[in-house]
Amino acid sequence: MSSSVTEVAVHEGKLLVHIAENGRSFELDCNGNTAVGEVMEFIQSVSGVNFNDQLVLCLDTKLEPQRLLSSYNLPSDGREVFIFNKARLHTNSLPPPPEQVDIVEITDPAMLSSSDDHHPLDDASDPALKALPSYERRFRYHYNCGNTIYRQTQAKNEICWRFSREQKVQERALEVARSNLEQYYRVINQNYLEFMKRYLQQQRVHSDLLANFERDLDRLRSIKLHPQLLTPTRKCLLDFVKEDHLRKMAENCSNSHRQFENRVSQFKQMFQEMKGKVDDLFSSRASLPVRNLEQRIKEHQRYINEEKSIMQSLSKDVNTVKKLVDDCLSCQLSSSLRPHDAVSALGPMYDVHDKNHLPKMQACDKSIHMLLELCKKNKNEMNSFVHSYMQRITYISYFIKDIKLQFPVFKEAMARQEDLFMGLKVVRGIGPAYRACLAEVVRRKASGKLYMGMAGQLAERLATKRDAEVRRREEFSKAQSSYLPREVLYSMGLYDMPNQCDVNIMPFDAGLLDIDISDLDRYAPEYLAGGLSRGEKHGNMKGSFSMSNDSLNSAESFSTEFPQSSEDFPEGSELVEIAGTSKTEVENVRLKADLASAIATICSLRHDIEFESLNENSRDMLLKTASEKTAEALHQKDEYHKHLESVLREKQLQCSSYEKRIQELEQKLSDRYSLEQKLSTGKDAFEYENSAGARAEGCKLDTIGSGEVHMPCTSAADSMDEVSCISNSLNTKLGIFTRQSGKAREGVDENMMDSSGLLQTHLDSSMQEPHREELHVIDNDEKDKMLGPLGMSSTNSCAAESMHEPLNVLSRDAVAEAGLNANEYNDLVLELRSALADKSNLVNETEDRLKAVMDELVVLRRELEARQKLLDESQMNCAHLENCLHEAREEAQTHLCAADRRASEYNALRASAVKMGGLFERLRTCVYVSGGVPAFANSLRALAQSLANSAIENEDEGTANFRKCIRVLADRVGFLSKHHEELLDKIKKIEAANEQLRKELEEKEEQVKTLYKKHQLEKQANKEKISFGRLEVHEIAAFVLNSAGHYEAINRNCLNYYLSAESVALFVDHLPSQPSYIVGLIVHIERQIVKPLPSPHRPEHSRADLVDQLTSDAETDRLALNVSGSTANPYGLPVGCEYFVVTVAMLPDTAIHSAPTS
Repeated sequence: MSSSVTEVAVHEGKLLVHIAENGRSFELDCNGNTAVGEVMEFIQSVSGVNFNDQLVLCLDTKLEPQRLLSSYNLPSDGREVFIFNKARLHTNSLPPPPEQVDIVEITDPAMLSSSDDHHPLDDASDPALKALPSYERRFRYHYNCGNTIYRQTQAKNEICWRFSREQKVQERALEVARSNLEQYYRVINQNYLEFMKRYLQQQRVHSDLLANFERDLDRLRSIKLHPQLLTPTRKCLLDFVKEDHLRKMAENCSNSHRQFENRVSQFKQMFQEMKGKVDDLFSSRASLPVRNLEQRIKEHQRYINEEKSIMQSLSKDVNTVKKLVDDCLSCQLSSSLRPHDAVSALGPMYDVHDKNHLPKMQACDKSIHMLLELCKKNKNEMNSFVHSYMQRITYISYFIKDIKLQFPVFKEAMARQEDLFMGLKVVRGIGPAYRACLAEVVRRKASGKLYMGMAGQLAERLATKRDAEVRRREEFSKAQSSYLPREVLYSMGLYDMPNQCDVNIMPFDAGLLDIDISDLDRYAPEYLAGGLSRGEKHGNMKGSFSMSNDSLNSAESFSTEFPQSSEDFPEGSELVEIAGTSKTEVENVRLKADLASAIATICSLRHDIEFESLNENSRDMLLKTASEKTAEALHQKDEYHKHLESVLREKQLQCSSYEKRIQELEQKLSDRYSLEQKLSTGKDAFEYENSAGARAEGCKLDTIGSGEVHMPCTSAADSMDEVSCISNSLNTKLGIFTRQSGKAREGVDENMMDSSGLLQTHLDSSMQEPHREELHVIDNDEKDKMLGPLGMSSTNSCAAESMHEPLNVLSRDAVAEAGLNANEYNDLVLELRSALADKSNLVNETEDRLKAVMDELVVLRRELEARQKLLDESQMNCAHLENCLHEAREEAQTHLCAADRRASEYNALRASAVKMGGLFERLRTCVYVSGGVPAFANSLRALAQSLANSAIENEDEGTANFRKCIRVLADRVGFLSKHHEELLDKIKKIEAANEQLRKELEEKEEQVKTLYKKHQLEKQANKEKISFGRLEVHEIAAFVLNSAGHYEAINRNCLNYYLSAESVALFVDHLPSQPSYIVGLIVHIERQIVKPLPSPHRPEHSRADLVDQLTSDAETDRLALNVSGSTANPYGLPVGCEYFVVTVAMLPDTAIHSAPTS
């Protein structure tokens, strides 16, 4: 037998065993042939619970060590076994120890230095290359630290789940224990209710008998007997009984009734106390529900997921820096990625590790640690609750057991009470019985008259029918005599006539009293029947009612046998008026018999009480309700099956929609990726053209020597720098978008390049000669293409170009008009200044427009970030949907495989069943073949031969076994057939021998009877001798009443032989007073020794003690000895003295002498 601690479902051959005190679970590999004791021994070895202290329960069944698991239908799915430690159930047992959490502390890894872990790049001359191995070592150190924290967090989380599972097991164990106690309590409560029902009915009847005892005596005294019943000793109904004896009996019954009421009151109080404890136990529950704890553990699962994501990030960063180091060693760095750029990119990553990832993991581990402390606290509370709860269940179980043991005692005491009150019930029944007897006399007299009337009517009917027959015969003879001679008719016997019918009834009921229905109330008034008490009205009257019902039916039997309707008589017939036979007189007699029968029925109601039981209507109602509930449950099951099928179809449709949505998202991602590739390609071409134009053309502003000319140029340059910054940020955002779309490592080179010359080329091109305007327009078109997708028009960039137009015009005019005079030159300067002021205003407007463009870029940047977040969520949703789809496909594949397997199994079983059905049909034909046993043996032999000939190689095991069984059966039937024939021959011989032996046996029996009678006579002569020596069983002994009131044996050699209380009661019950001596046949001798008196308070009383205590006071006046049985020295002997209690039986024809009266 092997085991494993698990939480999975139990399959066939797996037995799931739980330890109730701590919630530990063990899954055992066993089968139905394994003994329960073996499982208990294994649990002792793994859990430390002693074998003798194990209480094994499965649902409401206790498992015995010597029985097999198969006798309890174990192992099976859905049935768990719980083991309780009996040592923990005692009141003084130690509480469970607190839970210990064993987590292996993992030391933080040490960070390796360059001397410990030397790398080839540590000797590089370039500081950037030299920094790469250091970053690699630090990243690995971060990863190791994170892994250490993650492993500790995982271990703590597993312990939290284990505590949650163990608390669930403990809850189920408490449910099993509570269910077991509830079943035990339900049985005791039902017994208590039945007992109280019987007791209350008996108590009402007995109280009524005691309360109306004097009234019953007065009624009996007031009723005088019929004159024919009067005797010198009997004048009234009270003379039928002994009044003094009745009064003494009533006093004893009253005392016994009062004592029994007190005992039942104490018992009722004890039961109510037990019921309160049970209710309090069932209402108590664990202080912290396990579901809340499980929910909190699930909520803390996000910390585990967060640590997983951080570990993935750390692992990815370690791989990244390792790849960079390997590329540097193999000299495979691209021309765009320099070591300095790699080092500058690794710096922020290191800061994220040190300032974000590792502190966050430590915070998650701290949260899980706090959760572990909470789970540990709850687990300790649950252990303490289970310990105290099971102790309370054990205490209540012992309490219930004590109450259970008292039920037989009280039932026996009730039976004694019933016997004790039987005499008072006789007093209550004398009056009704007397009235019923007088009514029966009246009914019998009326019945006799009715019987005689019926006989007269029968004679009249027969006479009428004879006259009709005579007339018919005479008419027939008269009609035929004209054709045939009278001698022929006489010879044919047609002249014979029917004889007269004489109805004679022998006299009967000659000794009935001469009373009529009118005399009934005079001799036995109606109040003698008495009103039934409330308890008696619910009793069963089957004995008396059946008797009176028979008498009532006897009165109606005549009317049934001989109806009084006119249809019973032939038409035209007239009744002869015979005295007492007229219809009216017969009907009056019948009604008088019915009335007397009803009165006898009313008076014959017994006062015996029988308890109600479940009648047929109630049983039918229960069966009907159960069938309706079963049908409703089956209907709900079918509805739920349909609901599950609809849910499955909805899930399949949902999975299909998920697949379509995933395909759409993949297509959208592919389209967006291609668009980003196009944008990146256009940007590169644009920058290349601008840089080429800048190298071909130079700035010609230095040809102007005056300072006035340089001022607007400087302002324009500042504006162009600002525009270049905007373009830089735009290109950076595009680079980020491209890098987050999956091209992060490929776009690093372009994003790290200086893009300040992007718009500077436009400035240079705007200052070129007019023949360059065509190239300038092309550049503007390229800018429009670049800025168009982001919402910017080319007019903004054109406004910047227009700022340089005055400079170009100034240069051309200055060269053309160099020969002008100074005045004209001054005028020209003024004009130029005004033009410059205008252009300055235009520059300010352009700056305002640039600010607006900057604001618009900020808005676009925010929109781009939001769309990026949405894209990330979409990717995560796609990954989640892919996982769900994969799981759904795997589950569907599993279900499909299971369905195919079950279908194949069903087909195989169906084929096997059809084949076995055919074989059994052939066997049935053989069994029912006609021809007796020989034909059956031949047909069975033929079937076996046919099956043997039709055997194939690859047939299933069931068919092969069936064929073998048929062959063995055919052989044995053949053998039995032959044996049967041989036995028939032997039987004939044995019968002849038996006849001879029977005759001899009869002769021997006669001899034995003669010898036995002779032996009995000799034995009786020997037994009738009273033994005065050593007393032994089956000898006759004489006992004399001593001064202490006990009967002591007359014996020469042995002393202290006393007659038992049961024997004394046997002899005393037959006498009106106590006899002076008793002679009887010894049937039992009990040896006892006088012991010291016990303590006044005993924890328990035996059943006999309690019964005797309940009835001892009722028998005090009738017996002069103590029969309570609770006295340790009833005969007043010294302590340690030996005495014998003798039980005797009455001898036939033995005279018992009473004590002489003073």
